Amino acid sequence: MTKTQTIACLAEKTELTKAQVAGFLEELATLSYTEAKNGFTLPGIGKLVLVNRAARQGRNPATGETIQIPAKTVVKFRVAKACKEAVLSA
Repeated sequence: MTKTQTIACLAEKTELTKAQVAGFLEELATLSYTEAKNGFTLPGIGKLVLVNRAARQGRNPATGETIQIPAKTVVKFRVAKACKEAVLSA
């Protein structure tokens, strides 16, 4: 589904206007960005978390040269068990 289709579907189901639904989704996204460092949970869907990746060695695919990849923090989304079961059982 596209963003427009999602907004239209939610507006129809909740009897809100498309503008209200779009505003809600924008606020939800903004909240999730600011709270990801603490772990942001969408009940029944999953959780945004920050994960520290260790430094490691990699390879330059063009030259085959071994390079050092530095440690960094990345954002990950962990899918909730309820979501996995609902999607995979269908």
